[in-house]
Amino acid sequence: MLKKQHLLLAFATMLTTGLRAQNIAVNGQVLDTVTLNEVVINSSHVDKKTPLTTSEMSRKQLEEVRLIPSLPYQLESEPSVVVSGENGMVGATAIRIRGVDATRINVNINGITLNDPESQSVFWYNIPNLGGMAQSIQLQRGIGASSGGSASIGGALNLQTFTVAPKPYAKADLSYGSFNTKQFGVTAGTGRTKSGFSFDLAYNGLNSDGFVRNGKADQQSLFLNGGWYGKRSLLKAVFIMGHQRTGITWDGASADDLDQDPTFNGVGSYYDEFGKVHYYDNETDNYNQRHYQLYYSFRPDEHWTLNAAFDYTHGDGYYEQYKDNKKPGSYYGLTSLSGTSKSDFVHRKKMDNNGYTGVLSAAFQTERFSASLGDTYLYYDGWHFGNLIWAQDDLSLDGTHPLEISEKTPYEWYRNRGQKHDNTTFLRLAYDITPSYNIYADIQLRYVNYTLKGMDDTFDSLDYRQNYLFFNPKLGTRYLISPYSKLFFVAGLTHREPTRSDIKDAIENGHDVRPETMLDLELGYDLEKSDFTLKANLYAMLYKDQLTPSGDLSSSGYALMENVDRSYRIGVELAAGYRFTKWFSLDGNLTLSQNKILDYTFTDFNDGDSVMVSYTKNTNLSFSPSIVGAAIATFKPFNGAKLQVIGKYVGKQYCDNTSREVYALDPYFLLNLRASYAWQLKGGQEIRFSLAVNNLTNHQYRLNAWVGDWVDDYSSETTYYYFHSRAYLQQPGINFMAGVSVGF
Repeated sequence: MLKKQHLLLAFATMLTTGLRAQNIAVNGQVLDTVTLNEVVINSSHVDKKTPLTTSEMSRKQLEEVRLIPSLPYQLESEPSVVVSGENGMVGATAIRIRGVDATRINVNINGITLNDPESQSVFWYNIPNLGGMAQSIQLQRGIGASSGGSASIGGALNLQTFTVAPKPYAKADLSYGSFNTKQFGVTAGTGRTKSGFSFDLAYNGLNSDGFVRNGKADQQSLFLNGGWYGKRSLLKAVFIMGHQRTGITWDGASADDLDQDPTFNGVGSYYDEFGKVHYYDNETDNYNQRHYQLYYSFRPDEHWTLNAAFDYTHGDGYYEQYKDNKKPGSYYGLTSLSGTSKSDFVHRKKMDNNGYTGVLSAAFQTERFSASLGDTYLYYDGWHFGNLIWAQDDLSLDGTHPLEISEKTPYEWYRNRGQKHDNTTFLRLAYDITPSYNIYADIQLRYVNYTLKGMDDTFDSLDYRQNYLFFNPKLGTRYLISPYSKLFFVAGLTHREPTRSDIKDAIENGHDVRPETMLDLELGYDLEKSDFTLKANLYAMLYKDQLTPSGDLSSSGYALMENVDRSYRIGVELAAGYRFTKWFSLDGNLTLSQNKILDYTFTDFNDGDSVMVSYTKNTNLSFSPSIVGAAIATFKPFNGAKLQVIGKYVGKQYCDNTSREVYALDPYFLLNLRASYAWQLKGGQEIRFSLAVNNLTNHQYRLNAWVGDWVDDYSSETTYYYFHSRAYLQQPGINFMAGVSVGF
């Protein structure tokens, strides 16, 4: 086991290797140490010369979507992006890029991966309002630039926290909206002082009753940033804290239940002796996450930049559930002393984990040539265990002696441990053959060692150890047609290991799970003028053993995945914007794609049949609509006022990989409104009033919770009958948020 002392010693060694530094030229511009912060703190950002498919949101743009509680929904209008929520925009939300979920999108803060090393997921509500602490967010679609942590199978999302401000500032926000949703926040900073120091703070909170029953949310985040900016070096410390307590909503509900009550959520339900339904009021997900980051940058001469970074992340939490009418033996390995075969219980499934990340990188640049060499090492140590905290009847482990079971004296029925070593080494090279033509190469070598030990909640032994070695090369070129337009091409190969839930599912069901491989080809054209922009991109993402959602969920709410032998995502992305006058502009994007599995074998039946029929055919990848588009009309009728009408269209998609119509989601179109007015006061103060109205047309639509085929094997000892089953996540109709902010 890797010792904490070894990690601290390694990082101390990194810091003591610093050399003197001075200004450096990047893309022909001389940078001081303030601008250096923007270049090195997030090395996963790429510039316009790099032949990757990107889009970016600035701090100003992020401020304009401040009323939107969740980062995925703040990115909803970006090309090829589809977002969803279990409870509207509050609570658990998700993002897909080109149909690919966040477990295969590398999400990082300042170049440090945010993806959980085991699940490879990003739980956005663990650190609410990430956009409120961001200087910029860059979205890379398809294969992304090399960085540590989770692989970029579908894209990368690079978040850069606040850079140093030129002068002191402060801002307070307060907003209120539908479902008794309250948001509040404070941001403040000293700017760069005469002695070279700078400090920033951002606090954000959200409370809501939620749209569905038990959709309550209590979320908070805190960002602290302190830096020293010398003439030749930079030292920066960042602390990020997230806390959330959110009602469980991932089960969804049947169409019949939602027809009766669109806010229905059956989690936590139980029946008394008279058959009357009740709901347990603490069916919640609870988590605390803390990031401690330290960065140091220095320049030996005008060509070199050397960087070191360290991150320690600690997370702990649990989700609490009421289990009605369950067998104590099969669920907890216990015996009821009252003689009843079934009883009611409350349990907590808990996590306690630590992650340590160290980064070293060096960059060399001349007028025509640049090279970056870096290494990221991650060690993760995570414990999973379950505590039974209440039982309706007396229980025993040996059938004789009763156990004392309470919140203070819980009974632990399982415990397992996951450990992961993840080392990524990369080399990026770029060379300008002529002022108009350059070539780009990115070579990544990634080693992963993952171990599972202990017993799972289903009493399966998680005895697993696997090593992976991935070679991920990329090669691209960019041709500058004119000062305003360019043509680029990139080809890249990348791999990704299975997640913890993939491995658990394979162990429990006795099948293999394989890492997935993607070859990505991108051909793009960009035109940027003062009043007109156009971007067109052709892509082909070709997969071997792609891990794609089967449509069902684990007991913990994770999407169950399956390897498919051969599959692809091929499409075209178009984005354009035109400013007609100073007060009116129009922007939009459209993605047309085909997302297919080749020769997929599955079984099907009519509900109530006793025979299943096998099929092999080309089918659609789950949750991958062939049409996705967005349009934004912006009006600025007078100074300080802004009005936007935003449309979002998502085409038909399937909830599993069989393309069966019974498991299809209808297309939907949403119309949203954003309005703001900034009132400038003397002394540089500003008061801004904002309004967001979502789903203006009150469109009633449902997203997927889970689907699955099930067999009725109770009605007959010899004949089984098969049925389709599914649950939906009802989305809210028209809803609003209104807010005011005061700043200087």
